Amino acid sequence: MRILKPLIEQRADPFIYKHVDGRYYFTASVPAYDCIELRCSDRIAGLAEAEPVVVWRKPDSGPMSELIWAPEIHHNKGHWYVYFAAAPSREIKDSLFQHRMYAICCKDSDPLNGKWSEPVQIKTPMESFSLDATTFTHKGRLYYVWAQKDTAITGNSNLYIAEMDTPVTLKTNPVMISKPEYDWETRGFWVNEGPAVIVKNDKVFITYSASATDENYCMGLLYSNSDSDLLDPSSWIKSTSPVFSSCYEHGVYGPGHSSFTISEDCSKDILVYHARTYTEIVGDPLWDPNRHTFVKEIKWKAGTPDLGRPSCQE
Repeated sequence: MRILKPLIEQRADPFIYKHVDGRYYFTASVPAYDCIELRCSDRIAGLAEAEPVVVWRKPDSGPMSELIWAPEIHHNKGHWYVYFAAAPSREIKDSLFQHRMYAICCKDSDPLNGKWSEPVQIKTPMESFSLDATTFTHKGRLYYVWAQKDTAITGNSNLYIAEMDTPVTLKTNPVMISKPEYDWETRGFWVNEGPAVIVKNDKVFITYSASATDENYCMGLLYSNSDSDLLDPSSWIKSTSPVFSSCYEHGVYGPGHSSFTISEDCSKDILVYHARTYTEIVGDPLWDPNRHTFVKEIKWKAGTPDLGRPSCQE
């Protein structure tokens, strides 16, 4: 059994995208929560040494002036997009920050050196705390999956899906596909967030994160048949227990906020996630910078991803 070490230290909410040119693009939340940075490499391991390039920095005031969280880089409909969440301040209202979702666009071929647009807000029918958006294309349709607060439902955030009209606008009304309900989703906080999508074996899988961002943080799994209506809540089946959680034996805690990529030879599916290597956190875990980026190969059992343990290859 091989114990894994972090790929990149102090980078939470990691996202790795392999482009059609074979190059890997990386982004994540930086400890200061003040900008969006990108890295690029021909190899996943090379991202650790790749020079970070800041492509957008928060303004000093306004709706995007604080807490830049969970950027993801995607190539949708011919252009580069980074989706992220931002807040107007660090003030907590009704037990929550005031994040909304945004995107920037680059029409140049090289996103690290190209020109990025000013952010636009990705609006949903609910005016409430929202974050952690991801996108995926399935059967020619572009989908948006994210976490948002519904004031009529107990908890901080639920998971929603909608089809997109453009890479920055929704075409359909949001559909809730999961809410915090099990004990492992409600430790510390009632949370479903950080969705990540992988399509394989005639199914669409969505992993997501649950509970507080300390050692209780863990991941659940949703899946739908590939031919089902993804906008029908009844199409989605939810795991009743976590599929990825703290490994006390080897000291890797609070794994979550995952994404998926593929190996250099395209033979292996790779899980990308963050975790800590200790539990003694002083103060709010959000201000502790030591959530590190890890990667590991995914195993498949009976057509379903088996994520194993966060600290081991098995």
